[in-house]
Amino acid sequence: MSSFSVNNLFSVSGKVVLVTGGSRGIGKAIATAFVTNGAKVYISSRSAKDCDETAKELNALGMGTCTPLPADLQKVSEVERLVKEISSRETALHVLVNNAGTTWGAEIDEHPDEAFTKVITLNLQRVFTLTQKCLPLLRAAAKQGGREGLSWNDPARIINIGSVEGLRVENHETYAYSASKAGLHHLSRTFAGRLGWEGITSNTIACGSFPTKMTAFTLEHVGEYILSGTPLCRIGKPEDVGGTALFLASPAASWMNGATLTLDGGSTVAMTSMREAAKL
Repeated sequence: MSSFSVNNLFSVSGKVVLVTGGSRGIGKAIATAFVTNGAKVYISSRSAKDCDETAKELNALGMGTCTPLPADLQKVSEVERLVKEISSRETALHVLVNNAGTTWGAEIDEHPDEAFTKVITLNLQRVFTLTQKCLPLLRAAAKQGGREGLSWNDPARIINIGSVEGLRVENHETYAYSASKAGLHHLSRTFAGRLGWEGITSNTIACGSFPTKMTAFTLEHVGEYILSGTPLCRIGKPEDVGGTALFLASPAASWMNGATLTLDGGSTVAMTSMREAAKL
């Protein structure tokens, strides 16, 4: 009979994890959560300096380890190089966190074509490219987890970092970003339907507002507006997204596949008229 001990249900100790965009923001929060819970984490971003500094910081925390592998994921050649580097070090990849992304804000009449290409390429197309190239390592991790008949005991995990902007229309003009995240959510479900049979799950975290370099401008200018429409009256903390990622990678989520978890303090379901009734 399975154990319901918290230590067993939510353990990621010893798992090999790749976090793209892992040197700062949401990616760093996720990498921190895995390292402090005993995982062997690889982080990637364009900046070698940022990767090195974050890895040094996380390795000082103990428990797990963090290895920097900088790469510019806009380029297919860099995706291939990154996967080749991991394959030279590991025989399996238990968790792939597709977090690297970019955005672009411009009015509809001025939104440049090259911006749309840049955002869609990194946020959507390269998620497919990297996942495709990592499949041999993910399949190996699924086999390590073992099977009981046709059932996979501990599937490999793909965790895609989406956005509430892929779920609703925001009151600002980020056309390529919102389209890319909506596409990512569906790509994740498609991965789930195709790869689940091979012992690889795919789930999405649709993030609301978190304090990152990407959201700094938005929070500075409309932060109060965002809070006014968020029932829990705050923006996200590192432990919110880190804890959610840990759950998706743990035995507790071994039967979750194709889900999109909304992590936004309730902003997408807010009854703003109730704010006054709650005397806030």
